Amino acid sequence: MKKFGLFAGLASSVLLLGACGSEEAAPVAATTEDGKTEVVFWHAMSGDLETALNTQVDAFNASQDDYEVKPVFQGTYEEALTKFNAVAGSEDAPAIMQTFEVGTKYMIDSNKITPVQEFIDKENFDTSVWEENILSYYQVDGKQYSMPFNSSTPVLIYNKDAFKEAGLDPEKAPRTYDELKEAAKKLTTDDQTGFTMLNYGWFFEQLVAAQGGLYVDNDNGRSGNPTKAVFDGEEGQNAFNLIKEMYDEETFLNVGQNWDDMHAAFQSGKVAMYLDSSAGIRTVADNADFEIGASYLPVPNEADRQGVVIGGASLWMGDGIAEETKEGAWEFMKYVSSTETQAQWHVDTGYFAINPDAYNEPIVEEMWVTYPQLKVTVDQLSETKPSPATQGALISTFPQSRLSVANAIESLYQGVSAEDALKRAAEETTTTLVQ
Repeated sequence: MKKFGLFAGLASSVLLLGACGSEEAAPVAATTEDGKTEVVFWHAMSGDLETALNTQVDAFNASQDDYEVKPVFQGTYEEALTKFNAVAGSEDAPAIMQTFEVGTKYMIDSNKITPVQEFIDKENFDTSVWEENILSYYQVDGKQYSMPFNSSTPVLIYNKDAFKEAGLDPEKAPRTYDELKEAAKKLTTDDQTGFTMLNYGWFFEQLVAAQGGLYVDNDNGRSGNPTKAVFDGEEGQNAFNLIKEMYDEETFLNVGQNWDDMHAAFQSGKVAMYLDSSAGIRTVADNADFEIGASYLPVPNEADRQGVVIGGASLWMGDGIAEETKEGAWEFMKYVSSTETQAQWHVDTGYFAINPDAYNEPIVEEMWVTYPQLKVTVDQLSETKPSPATQGALISTFPQSRLSVANAIESLYQGVSAEDALKRAAEETTTTLVQ
């Protein structure tokens, strides 16, 4: 979930991608030396995640004789999307493109991708075996545009040892804002602050959606192009007031916008509770010198909990490439979504399984014994109520909006009121929507 600014110039480039050209011959599929159809896969996975991805690719390539997937690391999501923009719709486009969730609207508007719905319909593929709350983010008007791949959600992480020392029940994490504030007060000492949250728009979006609030109008941009930010309503005010009040009470630690700084603060005991991505649980647990717990995203006392919005990234199929290449891309997507493969992916990375049956596999059940926190994240997702709020907003200028929200959160620490800070962020977002 480490995403920062992008799309400078990309939004306008979408229009250029549709430029007319003379009719050309059908593209020809590239083949390997042994005659397999080559399927180029651009991705943004690095480190241990790239190792896990390559393991899946190698297994697929060994499982059949028709296709060979070639994974190519293209840098961050932002860098990869910039490179894709340069070749989209041409024979040089990758067969498979991994794009983070906030790039969804951009990819759709480019008109240079092949919706996976075409292949779902072609072979009457049963998508009911996939997790609805993950699929829905990448659906518009009932059409599946991409296949979820590495999916995560926010979760509350806390120091169980610190809970015990503060006289709190380590098996009962705060579920409401009031409970969070009370626990943070008891956990705050001369050397430790009760709670923190990265100054990052994604967490704010989740706090709003958990209450059933929308980010933009027109059903979060899903019933029509959004024209106005609406996250400065009651739900957004609740979230900003929470941060402001806790900061003023000195039970909230400002860790800035760097994920490593936030993790370091938790692991060193400087903070007892914080919000993190579910995909980071294993790393945190492996590096902490104390027992950690995980719980659902807190909501205001009076709110009817709605759940969480999927984060992470999905796999898109290129356009302008040979039909045989598309077929290979689809076969790979089906392979990585299978029960056994998804079970291994969940175990290797901590990301959700797109196929819930994977959670019944022995390797997953064994891992949950070691990392029971991961089951908490799966339960939170499964209890999410499908709605435009939890389906997530569709806007092509999401990165700019997230930056506005992050700056607004920062301004709270400088004495700006929650109302004024949030109003400014909403106005800045609305401006990007109507440009």
